Amino acid sequence: MQRGDTVIVFDCGATNIRAIALSSKGEILASGSFPNNTRPDPYFPCYRIWDINEIWDKLCLASRKVIEKVNPTRIAGITVTTFGVDGTLFDRNGNMLYPVISWQCERTRPIMAEIEKYIPLADLYAENGVLPFAFNTINKLIWLKENRPGLFDRQCMFLFMPSILTFMFSGEMVNDVTMAGTSMMTTLSSRRFSDRILGRIGLNSGLFGTPVEAGTIIGRVTKKAASDTSLPEGIPVVATGHDTQFAIFGSGAGKNQPVLSSGTWEILMVRAEKTRTEKEQLEAGITTEFDSMPGLYNIGNQWLASGVLEWARKTLYGDIHENVYEYMISGAEKVPPGSNGVKVIPGFFQELKDKPGGQILGLTLETTRDEIYRAMLEALAEKLKEGKKALEIAGGFRTEEIICVGGGSKNRLWNKLRAETAGVPLKIIHHKETTVLGASFFTQYACGNFSSPEEARSATDYCAEIVEPGAK
Repeated sequence: MQRGDTVIVFDCGATNIRAIALSSKGEILASGSFPNNTRPDPYFPCYRIWDINEIWDKLCLASRKVIEKVNPTRIAGITVTTFGVDGTLFDRNGNMLYPVISWQCERTRPIMAEIEKYIPLADLYAENGVLPFAFNTINKLIWLKENRPGLFDRQCMFLFMPSILTFMFSGEMVNDVTMAGTSMMTTLSSRRFSDRILGRIGLNSGLFGTPVEAGTIIGRVTKKAASDTSLPEGIPVVATGHDTQFAIFGSGAGKNQPVLSSGTWEILMVRAEKTRTEKEQLEAGITTEFDSMPGLYNIGNQWLASGVLEWARKTLYGDIHENVYEYMISGAEKVPPGSNGVKVIPGFFQELKDKPGGQILGLTLETTRDEIYRAMLEALAEKLKEGKKALEIAGGFRTEEIICVGGGSKNRLWNKLRAETAGVPLKIIHHKETTVLGASFFTQYACGNFSSPEEARSATDYCAEIVEPGAK
């Protein structure tokens, strides 16, 4: 390896805080991980916050664990990627003014329900494209204005979660564009915060500074951060940001190539050159965020998936204790298409409040659990077909192939049904770390090892598997 071709990605997720070192070929060289969890809000104990000091301590431990396994002189730079929307206010001296409200906290649900006090929901969605989830940043800021208005009297700045952590690494307070795009306060056409939306809630864009694009060097590791983490002092700290954007890029997706992240939930997203944010898209559950690269949009929708299959495993196959997934798949493969008349209604996959539960139809005294399981897979394959069509309408493109990543991509029958039902090949990517992989590409580029993130990506061997429609 050449000197300075290793990067470290700090991935702060809701479940785990990780440090992962990667080579210029996308190979994982070392990793360290510690569990993450929310804490009670010290001011409102029934609400949930992220304890930044606790997160920083675990991040430092993970970093030191990684540094023990790599040559520090080969580290080119670092970056941080996290879940979206969360962040908090800091004064200009770097003091946190209120704990980081977690996206898991319920306090903002009433605010989203009454958002039209500030701006009509249709207008809000048309301008920023983000679905009206209660955990969106706009609702957190409204809650702070309504419950802690004095915080805004000071000279302050709002930092999103990855920016809080890069500030602790570098001492620089800089937000990134991908996180801004999750806030429900931006304008899709300009890739910047919306003065109109912010004006309606009594804020201005100066609160966020000037967000930078992914792959920008925002500072360097300070002496204190180096002491805390064992990182070399002075190495570049690079902006990346929202994990979803880098998972898409890290999967190898090009323009108009949908990516299906298949897990408890399935998230289908595409990097499109244009988007629509009309009533049709709002009702179809389409959300649009900024891509990691200027000029593109990440259009997506989602539905409950493996979570339903896990229900089937626990409820219908509880007597199988070894190789249960292979047992389920093998049994369902013997069931003919159509599951002998058993049908699962897609409403079964809606995990939204005030939505009706789903149904399993066509049951008889002879119905087997394998028929029910196959019917679930067939229904999920239909859901993918519907999601693909909704994305195509919103983005004005035609799907030639779907990239599939995540735990659900290991189910051979499900893959076959998805390709057959969607009518396009399914490209299975077996790399487990597409988020950190994508973030590493931008960091390698920023540190001068490649001329672009795409060139950095081209150095990685994905070893993809193609499942064609109609494959046996």
